[in-house]
Amino acid sequence: MRKPLITFLTVIIFVLSACSPEKLGQRAMPVKNDNLVFIQGGAFINKNSNYYGKDATLSSFYIGKYEVTQQEWMEVMGSNPSGFQGDHLPVEMVSWYDAIEYCNQRSIKEGLQPYYNINKNKKDQNNKSEHDPIKWTVTINERANGYRLPTEIEWEYAASGGQRSKNYTYSGNNNADEVAWYWRNAGDEYLSGDWHWPNLESNKNKTHSVGSKKPNELGVYDMSGNVREWCWNWYGEENLESDNGAFRVVKGGGWIGDVKNNEISFRGRFEASGFGPDQGFRVVRGE
Repeated sequence: MRKPLITFLTVIIFVLSACSPEKLGQRAMPVKNDNLVFIQGGAFINKNSNYYGKDATLSSFYIGKYEVTQQEWMEVMGSNPSGFQGDHLPVEMVSWYDAIEYCNQRSIKEGLQPYYNINKNKKDQNNKSEHDPIKWTVTINERANGYRLPTEIEWEYAASGGQRSKNYTYSGNNNADEVAWYWRNAGDEYLSGDWHWPNLESNKNKTHSVGSKKPNELGVYDMSGNVREWCWNWYGEENLESDNGAFRVVKGGGWIGDVKNNEISFRGRFEASGFGPDQGFRVVRGE
């Protein structure tokens, strides 16, 4: 009787191993990953948010505990564009298009279905920028389980503490120095006075290892400061959401910027093809 049992187990193992990575990835939800934080959906509690009191309710999702690091980027993309080098520093000098490609490539690497359809040969008619030479047309696969950029509303909900919010101005505190790297504290000494670029240079201001400041109420780090973070959305001048535009939304502020930029409500903007030493991102996955 032992031989038929062994044969049966061998068949079962073969069938399981024959399953495609995509199908296995789909069955792997809910996500269990030390670098992803589960964000329970609901309405905005934080009164400092742009969405508070506006009948905005979100479904649950997962968000990166940290900004994408240079080590994570290298493992997927094979090269490092960052100006400040270090495995645990956030990747920077990446455009919105770079971030979109990373999300898809990481999804493929982990056996997940890519979230984005990227057509590099078709100019995006919704892109109104006069200076963006790329203008790829990027659409989404709503049911895909792969990595993606957060929407602005998702980013702000997670940064504001979600259902555990304590109504902080910055992500996790009312004192920016507790949770954020920005122009005053990101160098050798704490700077005073007015913002002046030569002072930042001589003070050796830079990015810092992810997670080296305090987390917010949900255990998410650096949503205020360190690097500005790309979001999926177009930047709307009059509305929080727009179907087109010249800029994509960036949130959270960075080591170059003023403390005001670290507020969860601050809405930054940057052309999709733009990149800089304070421009990075973090990833999201659906529930």
